[in-house]
Amino acid sequence: MPKIDVDVTRCKGCELCIPACPHDVIGLSKTFSANGYYPATMVKSEACTGCKLCAFVCPDVAITVYK
Repeated sequence: MPKIDVDVTRCKGCELCIPACPHDVIGLSKTFSANGYYPATMVKSEACTGCKLCAFVCPDVAITVYK
């Protein structure tokens, strides 16, 4: 099953990955990171297809996709 890994130390919560995901897999965490941002996180892991669109649009290179 594909999954994404978000490096919370790099993610600034810009939300570009959220509309990039065609299956609404990504949302923002409800807790702050150490840098004071709400990082991206998987909210519907069962819907992830591993398409990597979220990783492609991430300006901080904070998302890694595993298939």
